[in-house]
Amino acid sequence: MSEAMRIAASLYNDPRYFSKSEIRIRNNKIRRRNIVRRQFVMLMAVVSVLIFIIMFNLSTFNSDAQSDTYTPEYKYYKSITVNYGDSLWTIAGDMYSSEHYYDMNDYIDEVCNINNLADASELIAGDSLIVPYYSTEFK
Repeated sequence: MSEAMRIAASLYNDPRYFSKSEIRIRNNKIRRRNIVRRQFVMLMAVVSVLIFIIMFNLSTFNSDAQSDTYTPEYKYYKSITVNYGDSLWTIAGDMYSSEHYYDMNDYIDEVCNINNLADASELIAGDSLIVPYYSTEFK
């Protein structure tokens, strides 16, 4: 390539010597590329949000289906008068349900919390205790 051709080629690639139509074409090309990029990013954002919503709904979907033999049990409270010689263990033994409590201590802790008892041995004959129990009967 001759020196004159090299100079002409360098002038052609120099933006100072572009015509108005070439500048407009180049700017339109850049603008279209930016529009396509923006649309792609928005599409990916919408798809990501939809996937998140679908996954969230699937992971939190709870089936309320129950067997035909299922009978619901309702939690109730009743007041009991403490008799002489009664302890929290004897009262809890009558009302305790292993299906609803981990162990007897768990049930006694709940009775103490309900009645604001700091210690299970604070029972005095004649006191009233509120104790929880479960029943299949809806009252």
